Amino acid sequence: MSAIFTNKNIQTSELQKLNFYEHKSPGKLITFCGLDGCGKTTLISLLNDYFYDRSHEVLLTKQPTLEFRKTAIFRNVQDTLDHAGYDYRAMSLMAAADRLQHCTNFILPALKAGKIILCDRYFFSCLINLRARGYYNDKWIYEIARYIPKPDIAFFFDLDVETAIKRVRDRPEEKEKYIDVGLQYKLKQEYTDIALENGGIIVNTEYSPQESFQIIQAIVEQSGLFIL
Repeated sequence: MSAIFTNKNIQTSELQKLNFYEHKSPGKLITFCGLDGCGKTTLISLLNDYFYDRSHEVLLTKQPTLEFRKTAIFRNVQDTLDHAGYDYRAMSLMAAADRLQHCTNFILPALKAGKIILCDRYFFSCLINLRARGYYNDKWIYEIARYIPKPDIAFFFDLDVETAIKRVRDRPEEKEKYIDVGLQYKLKQEYTDIALENGGIIVNTEYSPQESFQIIQAIVEQSGLFIL
């Protein structure tokens, strides 16, 4: 099953790499990014169970936070085609601030307390969404990244757009959800590029959850970061 790619030999430029800071805490941070429908929720749950069975204390969290997801500007960008009333850069700055606050108030204290944190999406998504919409020269996001803890493992789940959309549509509560299909193709490419540029691990999730989780489990076990 050829499903894992890393960036060990990729050369990056200053405006491609997010220079997070090394948190050097006893806890560990594992992040998960990918298109809606790529399997994050299921695979995070399986990894949570895996750690629980080995007596590790795990915290599950999500970015952006629920409070930000409820804002009018976020819901407009996510749920409608007409974005004329909002500036995407303004929304992105607000999302970045939300992520920074979340890292400062939740993730860092948990890392210092020795917890394992599984985070559904992370700061990578700010850059991915900016670039997918054509904002390649916004340098502010790289400055903010300096205050964000670097994940110990950053998973990027890869799935073809058609399958991802079908999985979303198969959810009863999202059957009629607005999806910008063209944007999904751009996001897919940016997820791949940014994973390669920033030390991420790409996992193909077209397989069954159990098969995809076997790949994730192997990576966790081979990382040497955990007592298992």
